[in-house]
Amino acid sequence: MRSLVSSIVALCIAPIAAQVPGMPLARQNWTINGVERTAVVAIPVRPAPKTGAALVLVFHGHGGSDEHSAYTFLMHPYWADAVIIYAQGLPTPGLLTDPDGVKAGWQSRPGDQHDRDLKYVDTMIAWAKTKFTIDPARIYAAGHSNGGTMTYVLWAARPDVFAAFAASGSVFRRELIASAKAKPALVIAGQKDQLVPFALQESGLAAILRLNGASREGTAWADHAVLHKSARGADVVAYIHPGDHTMPANAGELMVKFFKEYSRP
Repeated sequence: MRSLVSSIVALCIAPIAAQVPGMPLARQNWTINGVERTAVVAIPVRPAPKTGAALVLVFHGHGGSDEHSAYTFLMHPYWADAVIIYAQGLPTPGLLTDPDGVKAGWQSRPGDQHDRDLKYVDTMIAWAKTKFTIDPARIYAAGHSNGGTMTYVLWAARPDVFAAFAASGSVFRRELIASAKAKPALVIAGQKDQLVPFALQESGLAAILRLNGASREGTAWADHAVLHKSARGADVVAYIHPGDHTMPANAGELMVKFFKEYSRP
């Protein structure tokens, strides 16, 4: 896996809008197969448990950026002993918008874009393990919109690496879920989503409940969020909010709450 990384630039503190006093964000660069990739890293400010720190990879929506996702997800203030990497995509043709691929995004299925983003993920995880003591049972992925799609790609392609997933404003596509393993998941969907129809997201949520063997009846878990227990250890939290495609302001906080409850056996 380390062969993917041809050079590593040392962490440097970056002037990012999501900076929180006492919680430094740093910019990290890698060169992977001749292409420079970057990310914003939230550095832990509290000692990790003896087993090591949790690692969270966060993926922005199409046309977004690592700095913007650090500001909108804003997960690091809620998990001070975790390593949180806000990843940066590359220009990519979108499935719903930007067919010419002018804006930054992510591969939509395993094999797409020569798996450049899967290689990027492998590199980030390998790098984090060299820089920090990472608990291999607590590695997570989260994303919104096209970043949610990337999260589902990881669920299908790297199920044994991640403990749980959280996706907002996206759908676990049928060809991906067919080969996926049951994993804990937080699914966020807006009832007035103008980009990804809510009915489609509802159908995707139902497929995840079936995959995970989770009860269709749920119990209150948080604001607008319901917990569906799974006999397979793959609980599903469904956060159905009354808004549009915009990710709710508290999504990052609830993602942290969810991830803290699950680790990989």
